[in-house]
Formats: sequence, structure tokens, C-alpha cells
Amino acid sequence: MALRLVTAGESHGRGLVAVVEGLPAGLRVDEEYIDRQLHRRQLGYGRGGRMQIERDRAEILSGVMDGATIGSPVAVLVWNRDWRTEEAPITRPRPGHADLVGVQKYGFSDVRYALERASARETAARVAGCSLARRLLEEFGIEVFSHVVELGGVRVGNLPERWEEVRDRAEASDLRCADPEAAERMRQEVDAARERGDTLGGVVEVVALGVPPGLGSYVHWDRKLDGRLAQAVMSVHAIKGVAIGDAFAIAAAPGHRAHDEIFYDPDQGYYRRTNRAGGLEGGVTNGMPVVVRAAMKPLSTLRQPLMSADIRTGEPAPGAVVRSDVTAVPAAGVVCEAMVALVLADALCEKFGADSLADMREAYRRYVERARWTPQVGVRSAP
Repeated sequence: MALRLVTAGESHGRGLVAVVEGLPAGLRVDEEYIDRQLHRRQLGYGRGGRMQIERDRAEILSGVMDGATIGSPVAVLVWNRDWRTEEAPITRPRPGHADLVGVQKYGFSDVRYALERASARETAARVAGCSLARRLLEEFGIEVFSHVVELGGVRVGNLPERWEEVRDRAEASDLRCADPEAAERMRQEVDAARERGDTLGGVVEVVALGVPPGLGSYVHWDRKLDGRLAQAVMSVHAIKGVAIGDAFAIAAAPGHRAHDEIFYDPDQGYYRRTNRAGGLEGGVTNGMPVVVRAAMKPLSTLRQPLMSADIRTGEPAPGAVVRSDVTAVPAAGVVCEAMVALVLADALCEKFGADSLADMREAYRRYVERARWTPQVGVRSAP
């Protein structure tokens, strides 16, 4: 791994820290850029009270001088406004959360010791740290965005043909949904779930445009880029499934309708007219947009809680009720973007070196010439 992210901090601790190691020297970064990504993570219809309290801002503590990285680890701090020094113990674990398994694993007598770190508040640190990876990708013309394709059982059905329009519509939507009709039905489902004290899950799609062929490897299992992407996205809180491209649809299709034919043009180089593979073949990027879908379960904290057992007495008791969202699917898209950006930036550093940005650019330029490739944006889905 050329690029590494480590986070620290608890949900109601003083703050969160992200440390990114392996960035090349010479990458221009600033706190305002990171703040914009943190703000995007806090948006979305169905978010709860915590998002009204926190105003996430980044402080770069190390690894940057005169506005550019210097090759050493970059540390970014995000303070918590809603931090607490003392609270009553929580002894009723929530089904579906890390509460009970944390108690069992570490021998805690207070569920808070597990839930504070297992909380999705940790994703603020991920978004902050991965913003630096996103900045690196932008230097090579690679853009990462997300949109919601399903929420509360409502699926999109009328999406624009071009990826750029999907991106723009999603960014303008409070549900990150590019289908206005589906978005309205999603809002109705969120409102109904709020009324009954319930939560909703869904599916987000992350798309990376401008990714060159050749990132990743088919040589060893742990270097295959689709596996690395799946692991990174699966690590996001409440994500229970990951698919690359049209994975589940083509699993039911015959071979002649499952693969992307290859064409060549002297000016354009090698290209494909479809992208059923989601931009990866054999664990390696093929020059088409990288497309990753993530399925998010409904959140574990319910205002009408499920049954649990008190860890002090073993007696039946409802799970603890703490502040939560009705749905965080739109926000999950932003977090999944961050993880996809980290993996792609890591693969970029792996292939083109990561000592200095200038050296990376030169290696990239020579490689693209040899590979005879130009960025393939193309239509959203296979015809």
C-alpha cells in the first residue's frame, strides 16, 4: 500500500484526527477544500440532530508547508462541538450495532466504550483525510462522485444518459438522487419512517471518471483493485454489500450480453462502447469509468427500539435510544466516494511513484502515450 489512512477519535470525544501517509510532495491542499467535502457529508434529507450541532472544520496540523505537501504524513484535526466528559453508563446494546460485540470482545461494562468509536461520526475523519486523496486524483483529471439509486425501497428509474448530468443533478438534490420523481417518493418514505420511529437503508453508486487503464493487478489476490475497492467501501458503517458495475445483472445474463467489446481508433486509442464491467477487468482498471455500488442497511438506533438484554443483569430490555438519523444514505455516498478516492489514489501512487507530484505527472504522461488511451466518459449504462 503506497497511501495509508489512519483515523483516531470518538463520537463525543474532543475531536477526530486523520493521518494520511504516502502523499507525494508538491500537492497543493488547503483547509477550505477539505471543509467543502466535510459539509457535503453533513447534508441529506433525513439527517438527525447531530448535524444541526456540528459545523465540521478541518485544521491541518502537519505535512503541509506553504500550501503544499512535503512528503511527510499529513495530520488533519476535526473538532467535535458536541463533546462530553461524563455520561451515565449504557448497558442496553442496540441490535445491529457494534455495542454487544464490543462488550464481548474487550470485556467492557459500559456499552459507550464500544459505541463511541464504532459510531459513524468516525467517517468525518475519513472524509477529511480522503479529501487529500481526492485532490491528488484531480491533478490527473480523475473525478469521483456519487448518487443514490435506491432508498427505502424506492428505486431510480429515469436517469440522464450522461454521467456528468447524473453528477450535477445528484449534487443539487437533498437526497443526492438524480431522478426527481424517485426523490420525491423517497422523501415520503423518509417522512413516514420518521413518524413511526423507524430508519431506512438504500443503495448508493460511486463513479470515478477519467481513470486510466492499468491500475491494480491481476498477479496476486490482495493486489486486485476490485477487491481493494470492495473492502474499502464495505468498511463504511452500515454497508452490507458491494458490487462492481452491473455485477448482479450480468450474473443472470448469457456471456454475449455480459462483456464489453473492444474497439480501436487511431485518434481515440482503445475504447469500449459499454461498461458492464464497471471499469475493471481482471482486477485492473480498463480505462472506462469505475462504477461501485454499495448497499446500506437501515441504521441501528431506533426511536421505537428492538428488544435486547441488559449486560449487567441479563434481563430483557429495549435497546438504548441515542440521537440518530432516519436515514444516512445520501451521506454514505459521500463517505463511499472518499474510500473509492483513497483506493484509486493509492493505486495511482503505486503505479507512477509517489515521491513528488512532478515525477508522477511525467510518468503518467509517458504511460498514457504508450497505452494509447484517452479518458472514456461515455454514457451512463450499457445499451
